[in-house]
Amino acid sequence: MNVRFIVTEDIADDRKGFIETRDMFFLTTIDHRGYPTCSYKGSNPGFAKVLDSKTLAFPGFDGNGMFLSMGNIAANNKIGMLFIDFETPHRIRVHGTASIDQRDPLLAEFHGAQLVARVAITEIFVNCPPLHP
Repeated sequence: MNVRFIVTEDIADDRKGFIETRDMFFLTTIDHRGYPTCSYKGSNPGFAKVLDSKTLAFPGFDGNGMFLSMGNIAANNKIGMLFIDFETPHRIRVHGTASIDQRDPLLAEFHGAQLVARVAITEIFVNCPPLHP
């Protein structure tokens, strides 16, 4: 299997459509101790926006007042994202570097958000389908 064909650096149109119709994703970040963490991020479908073929953006909401994910991004910008359609099933993974901005022009599009995270894509790929006996 050719890994270069499966893993790309660009968001193809079909992947863009999939990402922008999700109402949730899982976000992985690295905490201050170097441990990976995973957080649920959810809102209305389309809250994760594809800005161009190499950039995603999503809002930062104050879920529990701890800002763990956004704080982790501020300290270590390497992240992972997993977008899932549980009904089909279909999954897309994204790896990238994130930056956060409390004055991002997109902030006005995300009611209640405190900041916007922008993700520069380093790789994107379809997660393996489940194996059936």
